[in-house]
Amino acid sequence: MNNRRLLIALVAALAVSGACTLLIGRRIGKKPRAAAVPQVTYIVAARPIAAGEVIQSASLKQVAWPKNIPLQGGFQNAASVTGRAALYPVAAGEPLLSADLAAPGSGLGIATRIPKGMRAVALRTNDVVAVGGFIYPGSHVDVLVTFGVTNNSVPLTAVVLQDVPVLATGQQTEPDPKGKPASVDIVTLLLTPEQAERAVLASEKGAIHIVLRNGTDQQQVNTPPINLDELAAMPAMASHAGHAAALLAKPKPKRYTVVTILGNHTETSSF
Repeated sequence: MNNRRLLIALVAALAVSGACTLLIGRRIGKKPRAAAVPQVTYIVAARPIAAGEVIQSASLKQVAWPKNIPLQGGFQNAASVTGRAALYPVAAGEPLLSADLAAPGSGLGIATRIPKGMRAVALRTNDVVAVGGFIYPGSHVDVLVTFGVTNNSVPLTAVVLQDVPVLATGQQTEPDPKGKPASVDIVTLLLTPEQAERAVLASEKGAIHIVLRNGTDQQQVNTPPINLDELAAMPAMASHAGHAAALLAKPKPKRYTVVTILGNHTETSSF
């Protein structure tokens, strides 16, 4: 009888121990549930959108976005984007931002490519042909002007603008897909209001020259204007400088000294 009671107690203890072990194991192995992050929706491009394209609702879609990481300039309503033109290309899945779009109601054409606070100024020049027509929309150029000064018949050439982007060449606002050069005599530049004033004044007072530069070269140089007299004097100055250097490079002749004694009189001569 005692053996039976002992066996029952042992079985009961084992059962309780197993239940406790199972319960504790489940509690330890259970991972805490991560707190849900509040989300909002933003408008993104459903397909690639080209610069200058008027955005339609079919080109848009919504995506979830963490609410604690706001998207500066983003749109949460497709109606705020539809009908506006893209200033820059937008890749598929990329959020649309206010800085990438033309102002509502600004219409089509080149006006949609002008960012807020900037101006488009068209300059006539025949010198684009001098660089083989390899100036495209998006190129960076310098603008020079050759003009005459009051009471001075000698013309000057001066740098008016540096490192300004080309908005259009002729009527083309996009580079040729095949890189084909095109000779044009009208170049439209994207300028600040102050730069626009300088460009217009220069075009009224002299001949405009467009100088192509490396798009990655943003260095601003400070060069004084050059006139025709200085240009004509440059080869002569170089020649005179070379002649002077040659004279300085020649070895000096050796000097000789002669002492003449005439009685009590001594005379020294050098030559």
